Amino acid sequence: MFEISDSAVAEDGDLSARAASLRSRTAVQSQNREAWLALFEDDAVVQDPVGPSAFDETGLGHRGAEAIAAFWDTVIAPNPISMSIHGSYAGAQEVANVITITTAFPDGSRAEVPGVAIYKVNEAGKVVSLRAFWEMEQLNFIAASS
Repeated sequence: MFEISDSAVAEDGDLSARAASLRSRTAVQSQNREAWLALFEDDAVVQDPVGPSAFDETGLGHRGAEAIAAFWDTVIAPNPISMSIHGSYAGAQEVANVITITTAFPDGSRAEVPGVAIYKVNEAGKVVSLRAFWEMEQLNFIAASS
């Protein structure tokens, strides 16, 4: 297992899946839509979470630049999101990160969910698939501090 700190960033020129996952985390946490969208190949697919959900009724994922941009706009953009990576396992052009996703809400409350995010990149380092495994039933809502 490769450990990744919350402050880790990808090195310039690193085309690995792990580097792509770090760039993805950085873009999401800094709410940088353009940087996040630029990580993906034109025909990439995002499944977050994998399977049918409120974010993807068919469970087939968000395929292509337009669908991935719409996913950003409806799921990622509305509230700040942070991602802790507790462990990272790489092989070939893929990496599986053990994560906790935390979404902050305007009232100070937040939601946390554990999961595994699998990134697959092509030889140019562009993400061709992002598959996030997490379960709605595992969402933990935390009330705002008084």
